[in-house]
Amino acid sequence: MKSSETGWRHLVNSTRYSLKGLKAAALHETAFRQELVLCLVLLPFVFWIGQTPIEWILLISSCFLVLIVELLNSAVETAIDRIGPEHHVLSGRAKDIGSAAVMLSLIMAGVTWGLLLWQRIAG
Repeated sequence: MKSSETGWRHLVNSTRYSLKGLKAAALHETAFRQELVLCLVLLPFVFWIGQTPIEWILLISSCFLVLIVELLNSAVETAIDRIGPEHHVLSGRAKDIGSAAVMLSLIMAGVTWGLLLWQRIAG
């Protein structure tokens, strides 16, 4: 059923659902918690490693990207688990593809942080 709410009421409800999703991920998804803690630990170093606002945005965005991809991966896994516990080749493929997306986001974040840290140290 499509909601007839628009404007501020829609914004308030959407925000509530988003916060509910973040809470669910924090409570039920170990990988999300680990990546969230890592991002929170790295956050203070953004302004030491990055020397310009663009570099700060790159470092912060790479952390956010990891969290976003992990949320999407968790959503796919949850939906597949809802379908049923039996193994199906397509379910396994979908989970593997989601995992690969998380891995690529982690590599990208690691490369971003590593290159900017190297530039800071060598520069």
